[in-house]
Amino acid sequence: MFSLFKKNKQLFPEEDTRLIVKAIRQAEKSTSGEVRVFVENRCSWMDALDRAAELFFGLKMDKTEQRNGVLVYIALKDHQLAVFGDEGIHRKVGSEYWNNLVKEMLASFNKHDYAKGIAECVIQIGDALQTHFPYERDTDKNELPDEIVFGR
Repeated sequence: MFSLFKKNKQLFPEEDTRLIVKAIRQAEKSTSGEVRVFVENRCSWMDALDRAAELFFGLKMDKTEQRNGVLVYIALKDHQLAVFGDEGIHRKVGSEYWNNLVKEMLASFNKHDYAKGIAECVIQIGDALQTHFPYERDTDKNELPDEIVFGR
């Protein structure tokens, strides 16, 4: 499984990658929460939410102090995506919130605007994290990398 986390070829143009990473950094500026984006081509033999959960734990996103990490997962060629939030943030926002984020991201994807859809989703996640886990200047640290993780 660890081979999935090797730095693979970027699946987006550099400009799109910068837009998404900028959104991650902006989202995390006002919260103690953490957001990661994982992009791969295929989600074979597995439901996207199950795959997101597998990656979430594989990336050790459940190790944040307040259990407030969120993974945005996209399988480009299989046209699948999911948003998986750790127990701390999930208890605050619930399943309907994640489902609505996915619907909004799909609307952008249907217009072939993948980077914008992902970036907007990340910003909305940041807003929810800020509401429930505000930034604390004296104690906050960036617990997880901000870069996009590209799978196979």
